[in-house]
Amino acid sequence: MIDVNTAGEVWIFAEQRAGTLADTPLELLSKGRELADALGVKLGAVLMGQNVSGLCATLGHYGADKVYLVEDAMLAQYQANSYTRAMGELIHEHRPQIVLYGATPVGRDLAPRIASNLKAGLTADCTDLQIGDHEVKKTGSVYKNLLFQIRPAFGGNIIATIINYDRWPQMATVREGVMPMPEPDMKRKAEVVRHNVSLSAEDLPIEILREEMQGRKVNLKASRVIVAGGAGVGSKENFRLIYDLAHSLGAAPGATRAAVDLGFIDRDHQIGQTGTTVRPSLYVAVGISGAIQHHAGMSESKKIIAINNDPDAPIFSAAHYKIVGDLNAVVPMMIKAIKEKV
Repeated sequence: MIDVNTAGEVWIFAEQRAGTLADTPLELLSKGRELADALGVKLGAVLMGQNVSGLCATLGHYGADKVYLVEDAMLAQYQANSYTRAMGELIHEHRPQIVLYGATPVGRDLAPRIASNLKAGLTADCTDLQIGDHEVKKTGSVYKNLLFQIRPAFGGNIIATIINYDRWPQMATVREGVMPMPEPDMKRKAEVVRHNVSLSAEDLPIEILREEMQGRKVNLKASRVIVAGGAGVGSKENFRLIYDLAHSLGAAPGATRAAVDLGFIDRDHQIGQTGTTVRPSLYVAVGISGAIQHHAGMSESKKIIAINNDPDAPIFSAAHYKIVGDLNAVVPMMIKAIKEKV
């Protein structure tokens, strides 16, 4: 446990694989910069691996004031034990007040282990983070400048704000894509702080013989135009309309969780609180009711076109252009019009 009165830094775990930084820590640097500035402290990035020092400059360009660099042959491949040991040593030595991780497979594996090791709290899958004050009503004590860890709860039906005022560091994992990617400043430089970790064979209980990575079938975060279908599309066969409209627009096909759960399309295409958060220039929502869980993942789209046969569908409250009608009639008409114009 770390003294809650310590005005420590804000840290981002800079996840990398084979010498390439993941998008999520770069996204987190934008929010980390905001939090650090609000607290008047430095923003640090923790970089672990083997021969990864070349990534320090990139982390500086994206907003880090310091990069805590831990290089060791035993950190070449991610293993929970070795990374937990190294991260724990760093936290005990430098005493940050906030540590953020991406809610990636690695982050979701590593963060709870560190929290258990430090006997600290952890909030998973946050969609927003803010700095604020909290009063404990029973005692009247006021805790200033706490991390408000905001995330959907009870299936997305409510938004919960979670605080940790007595056991630090305050830690959270943050969903991919919910924070905007900052613009790099090529003139910014980060101070590099090297840390030598003491690892032994016991810290690597697993021998990794081979890694096989399967990339996502679609990069929704990078797509400028997305056509998404919901449960209202009706069937996997009918979802062909979504693909056809997406193809005619040069767009990426997306879906709601309901459509994925019904087997209309695979999970790589899921958009929303439990999927990918997107900010395209154009978002076409077809047969989507507009539940809050989906709305949270696409509400920042620049232009939204909604097609639904229910004039009272919640999706229309977010749409810039609304088409009330049967998607089986409307979508083919749109495809025909687009092709004729081309």
